[in-house]
Amino acid sequence: MSYQFLTFVVVDRIATITVNRPDKLNALNDATIAELGVAIDEARTRDDVAGVLLTGAGRAFVAGADISELESQSPLEATRRSRAGQLIFRRYETSPKPTIAVLNGFTLGGGCELAMACHLRIASESAKLGQPEVKLGIVPGYGGTQRLPRLIGRGAALRLLLTGEMIGAAEAFRLGLVDQVVAPDALLETATQIMRAMIANAPLALAGCIEALDRGAELPMDEGCAIEADQFGLLSSTSDMREGMRAFLEKRPPVFTGR
Repeated sequence: MSYQFLTFVVVDRIATITVNRPDKLNALNDATIAELGVAIDEARTRDDVAGVLLTGAGRAFVAGADISELESQSPLEATRRSRAGQLIFRRYETSPKPTIAVLNGFTLGGGCELAMACHLRIASESAKLGQPEVKLGIVPGYGGTQRLPRLIGRGAALRLLLTGEMIGAAEAFRLGLVDQVVAPDALLETATQIMRAMIANAPLALAGCIEALDRGAELPMDEGCAIEADQFGLLSSTSDMREGMRAFLEKRPPVFTGR
């Protein structure tokens, strides 16, 4: 697949998707969002991909939406645009293969929403994050009002949403918005090492963890535990479970096949 606004590179079972509009600080126009959907679908279906790193070219991860497209939208167009983006971002969140947002710079508006849709967020010390939509007279449209309080709590989320303020990586880490902060020159290698540690494990077990957490996060404890028990049972029928336990008993590294 060829992309106009992204690059898609696979090395050692890791797909790196890079939003590549550096002259626009990687702002999300409709075409770029559509390509993000194609890219995650490609990563999810390719046998040579076990995990995804998502980043941006230049000095931004994604600095927000492309305001030139939003400025003249009608209410109906805005609703359709929001829903289309939400559905695509959700495909990153529900990917059975781990997704890590690698935040190399400005991560604002739709960019912050895209990062929150990934399973982990690793940030450069120079990254800046925020949801400044209220400064434009709108609200976040790609899941920001829903994911932000789930990550950092209601009060902190409301502060960021209602002030529209931009925060640094250290503050984002303190709040729980990012999972790790590293020096800029160590960013990609750190994210790659974390991904390698993940994909060394059984792929069906990774998918089971992601699904159980995603489906159970907002349910009562008993219902969430029932989903976990279902995954525990399903995985007990797999060849990878038998291989993992046999390898543990034989004191050797497991060789997982995804079956």
